[in-house]
Amino acid sequence: MDAIAGKFNRLTVNRKVDFGVFLDGGEAGEILMPAKYVPEGTEPGAEVDVFVYYDTMDRIIATTEKPLLVTGECAALICKSITKYGAFLDWGLTKDLFVPFREQKTEMKEGRPYVVTAYPDKLTKRIVGSTKIEKYLNKSEPTFEPGQEVSLLIFSETPLGYKAVINHTHTGILYHNEVFQPLAIGQTVKGYIKLVRPDGKTDLSLQQTGGVHQDEMAEKLLKMLEKAGGFIPATDKTGPDDIYDQFGMSKKAWKKAVGSLYKARLISLEEDGIRLRKR
Repeated sequence: MDAIAGKFNRLTVNRKVDFGVFLDGGEAGEILMPAKYVPEGTEPGAEVDVFVYYDTMDRIIATTEKPLLVTGECAALICKSITKYGAFLDWGLTKDLFVPFREQKTEMKEGRPYVVTAYPDKLTKRIVGSTKIEKYLNKSEPTFEPGQEVSLLIFSETPLGYKAVINHTHTGILYHNEVFQPLAIGQTVKGYIKLVRPDGKTDLSLQQTGGVHQDEMAEKLLKMLEKAGGFIPATDKTGPDDIYDQFGMSKKAWKKAVGSLYKARLISLEEDGIRLRKR
């Protein structure tokens, strides 16, 4: 198997030396795994799971350390230091991740988190980082389906809303007027595909649309009523922010949940709230 720098690889031990072991990297040649990373009892012929990268001397190295980011994916990393060449981020490895100034969308500051992607530099082969997320993500047309559950990594905020990386492959937007919870840059949340536009841009939602979501919200409201002793002081006149604070859902979703329970004759609507009907 040919080793791929910037990724996890399962490689075979070729030989042991005083300072570590050499692994079979295929076309990459033998790869040194320093002694401090070699699992106890490792012998020639054994297979080991390692992360492969190029060190500051441009030597290909293997480690059993687990980085917070591999090439082609995105993660929020903390900036550890700034030099005249660029920034260094805590990558989870002994060697920090270098982000050149040219790959910084905004100037980095020590101690702050930044959403970055990683890629192999063409000249040095070293793994470097970039905050220019969309430059390195999948350029193919998204194949997401409306309602599909996805993982979202929030990476920037615009006047329209929050931009997020979808499953490490594409980007989309959560519109401000459809977000009913606090979000922060670098936060990972569960989301749903709302719409893939003809131009390939993707609209996102933090709440699933359709019957499944409506049933989940109705069930949630029913359990809250039971826990509250059968009555909750909330009506159609209650503000959206108060609804979210009290129920953890948008007012639109809340009204649909109330409607579902009312049609099922599980609740009654009173002047100052909703009441669980006796069954």
